[in-house]
Amino acid sequence: MLYSEKLTEAVKSLSEKISAIPDVAIVLGSGLGSIADSVGSPKVVRYEEIPFWPRSTAPGHAGKLVFGELEGTKVVLMQGRVHYYEGYTMEEVVFPVRVLGLLGVKTLVVTNASGGINESIPAGGIVAIEDHINFMGTNPLIGENDDKSGPRFPDMTEAYDREYIGRLEKAAKKENIDLYRGIYIAFSGPSFETPAEIRMAKTMGADLVGMSTVPEVIAANHMGIRVCGISCVANAAAGISKNKLTHQEVLDTMKGSSESLCRLIFAFLRELR
Repeated sequence: MLYSEKLTEAVKSLSEKISAIPDVAIVLGSGLGSIADSVGSPKVVRYEEIPFWPRSTAPGHAGKLVFGELEGTKVVLMQGRVHYYEGYTMEEVVFPVRVLGLLGVKTLVVTNASGGINESIPAGGIVAIEDHINFMGTNPLIGENDDKSGPRFPDMTEAYDREYIGRLEKAAKKENIDLYRGIYIAFSGPSFETPAEIRMAKTMGADLVGMSTVPEVIAANHMGIRVCGISCVANAAAGISKNKLTHQEVLDTMKGSSESLCRLIFAFLRELR
């Protein structure tokens, strides 16, 4: 079956399960699934109920969509994403964003847990992503282009919407939350980066490192979806501190920062409204 046919079938299935088209999609990264508990009148759709939707296998990713309202805005929360390192193709990694875009979503809020490269951003710090470096060795747009979805060569000058960054900063100020700005570099994973790789990333201008987000942002921009990116620094990247890295440390830090991140997202939605 063609990729476009799989998308069409998934969109049709979701359309039959929900009563309202969401305006905003929020991708919840590692350890951030608790935000879904605040959705009003939730309609939960598990990933296995949606044709061709890839299944999350990473720890901290529940694997379900939650439709409903947050701060008076119709939203859909992706409680768990899939990653390139799980063995999926790039087309599969961005399949959810493609489906939600075809469903009618106009704004994508992507969140993630990251390793800190910039030492002025502390563990637990929340960062507005202002740009990224794709160091994953591939791109979700490789292959034949679907001109109905977007241009063959989409501009990435403003991959993360500048107006949204301003609104996010305004929301953070109102909530008394320290918000940093930073550039995110994505590696394919699943091994954490070596100290030498982190030194290279720092030289390239990266402040944060992770294994997600970039493919989704590229696909969203291709489709004309506006993007807001938020990262939470879960730990210092390799070589920045002397500690060895573990995913449990990521989950523990994210759990501690989830309350502030929830408040920031709620305040951002109020700014959008």
